[in-house]
Amino acid sequence: MVQENNKAIDISIIIVNYNAFELLDDCISSLINKTKDVSYEIIVVDNNSDEGDIKEVIDKYKNIILIQNDTNRGFAYANNQAINIAKGKYLLFLNNDVLFIENSLKKIFEYAETLEGNVFIGCRLFNSDLSVQESISRFPSVWNIFTESVFIYRLFKRSTLLNKYYQNYIRVEKPFEVDVIKGAFIFCTKDSVLQLNGFDERFFFYSEEVDLCLRHRKIGGRNIFYPLTSVIHYEGKNDSKNRWFYFKNLMLSKIQFYQKHFSSLQFFFAQVFQYLGILLRIPVYIALGLISWNRMFLQKSWYYLRLLFVYTRNKF
Repeated sequence: MVQENNKAIDISIIIVNYNAFELLDDCISSLINKTKDVSYEIIVVDNNSDEGDIKEVIDKYKNIILIQNDTNRGFAYANNQAINIAKGKYLLFLNNDVLFIENSLKKIFEYAETLEGNVFIGCRLFNSDLSVQESISRFPSVWNIFTESVFIYRLFKRSTLLNKYYQNYIRVEKPFEVDVIKGAFIFCTKDSVLQLNGFDERFFFYSEEVDLCLRHRKIGGRNIFYPLTSVIHYEGKNDSKNRWFYFKNLMLSKIQFYQKHFSSLQFFFAQVFQYLGILLRIPVYIALGLISWNRMFLQKSWYYLRLLFVYTRNKF
């Protein structure tokens, strides 16, 4: 159950929200209904939602801590606000479009208690139809940027060489170390995050968890995939009303990651392959749209065309 602030807390659950009140409500409800035998607090950071009153959701539940921002300064900044007031031994960074289907927190908490040192833990993510969703990945490299840009990774899903997401498609029954844990669900010791000074706020939206996992690895931390529990992640629902926002910020965040972590030569080829992928997708989605007469494909083609003229200055 949610604990009073003056009691010991095992887990501080941090949810960043922007609009999407129905998803947030379902997320909190499923979390409370499924979580037993661990103490936790819920901290919701609302990034200046403009489609209603966040308190209509929060007031349904007891003891939820709400931070209301008067401007949207991004996902990383909002998470850091919550980290500063969190009282739990552990933190869970949780997307508002996640639905709990079992007592995942207890399972992961008990597993984390058996480990030593700094750890990040992610669980298995499912789509709404319970099909496999990409929960983990390899760190970006020039090679896997190329294989993703030219669609090779889709043809060889179980290839360690050609698909940076291959570990999602192998059957595993034991936890193992990975590079990147998807940001929809990251469980970690608070000490681990504090040593990293939280998320890098220069990332506005997307890629901040990739950067966090890489920095965590560099200080000797372990990123662990725990496949023995699962949650549903309604990926994309948050972005369905503003698809251009999704496309643009995903692209910009990738460029920023390359700027921060790649050498000059790596950065050059990463950019070449990134824009090659964009060029390839323009005619592909036009063809798919005309063949299927599906407006969504044509819209994607238009967005990729616009991405050819998108760039960001180097903040690093």
